[in-house]
Amino acid sequence: MVEAETHNAPETTPAEQIIRFIDEVRHYIIGLVLALLAVTVLLFFFAPLLLDYFQDYLHQDLAYFTVAEPFLARVEIALISAVFVLLPVIALLVWTALSRPFKIPAANRKWFVLFTCVLFYSGAWFCYKVTLPFGVKFLLGYQTTQLKALIAVGKFVTFVAIFLLGFGIIFELPIFMVFAARAGLISRQSFEKNRRYAILIISIVAALLTPTPDVVNMTLMGAPLYLLYELGIIALKILRN
Repeated sequence: MVEAETHNAPETTPAEQIIRFIDEVRHYIIGLVLALLAVTVLLFFFAPLLLDYFQDYLHQDLAYFTVAEPFLARVEIALISAVFVLLPVIALLVWTALSRPFKIPAANRKWFVLFTCVLFYSGAWFCYKVTLPFGVKFLLGYQTTQLKALIAVGKFVTFVAIFLLGFGIIFELPIFMVFAARAGLISRQSFEKNRRYAILIISIVAALLTPTPDVVNMTLMGAPLYLLYELGIIALKILRN
């Protein structure tokens, strides 16, 4: 009777397994937070160099309007830089947490971590090289002889940080497609059959995330995203999912 009850006991849901895993690795999460703080403190002293670099790169003269704004801007630069530095560790924790409930093998997890980092840095690089220069130039093109831009250092740092991180995350599309297929959430055939909806969603995302509303910059965002979508399908074919 006891064996029958044990056999018929309900299995834990993926959400419950994730919660259990988080409880198991909370000391790793605490360690990650401490590492993030330590790297942020270290990079705080290099933040002025990064700020000067982006000012020169985007050809901007900055100002500040509160006493604490320059200090807070340095803290934000240091924190975002620390996220970029510790991304492999963050990716390892995220994919470990997601892989266990969906029974993704540890060998595959390593590839997930590797390509997460590659795609994230690629997205940030694309934003840095293409979207930011075009976007800033377009937005500041509305200046006139009577209307000149006076950009706050805090707003400038936040603007750059949001788009670098945003493009890094958006470029993770192929890896999440592969994960969804491996986890049994969405099949490759579904991705292939729903290309029209993918194009629609990508167009909406591009319109929302690009810093300018013109077609050129939307295309600069949407075209790579659609290529990444197709890359995800190709990867699923190679992996035979």
